[in-house]
Amino acid sequence: MTEYFHAETKGASGAPLVFTFHGTGADETQFHELAQHLVPNAHVISPRGDVSEQGMARFFRRTGEGVYDMEDLAQRRENMARFLREKIAMTGAGRVIALGYSNGANIATAVALDHPDIFTDVIAMHPLIPWTPDPQPGLSKTRWLLTSGRRDPICPPERTQALSRYLSEQGADVSEHQHPGGHEIAQDELVAISTFVR
Repeated sequence: MTEYFHAETKGASGAPLVFTFHGTGADETQFHELAQHLVPNAHVISPRGDVSEQGMARFFRRTGEGVYDMEDLAQRRENMARFLREKIAMTGAGRVIALGYSNGANIATAVALDHPDIFTDVIAMHPLIPWTPDPQPGLSKTRWLLTSGRRDPICPPERTQALSRYLSEQGADVSEHQHPGGHEIAQDELVAISTFVR
């Protein structure tokens, strides 16, 4: 079994499964309780990134701000996909939701771009995908919420808009929410996420 250190809460029979993916420097607790609140009775599984960047947990390596080690990302994306499939099989969930922020949004998105059957819904908060993904018709069966900050220096909103256009071109059902601030998670962002999952 592919394994990550993770938090896991067992949900009700037939309930959705929510995977949460933390931002750089956080851990598996960052969104675990939030997911339980957003989707009551859901199975919630929150892996911890297995890359250390100066002591901060991440899901894949980078060589600079917004500059990814693409070979490392490819390997860790496949490792994560195996972990997710194993957990989905164990719960038997039909609806599988990804909730990720920043680096966590990036690993969830990277997995979905290559394995579009894993998630039914993706909530990507402040994602940064600095490459042009290949066409992926399997994304037509997925729902997405992309959130961003208008003044985000780490994840420029135009990058989020480019990802939104790409997903729409693949036939995905895409919603966007932008708040006036930066890279922080705003209250109205959480309201948009709650509306999306319900």
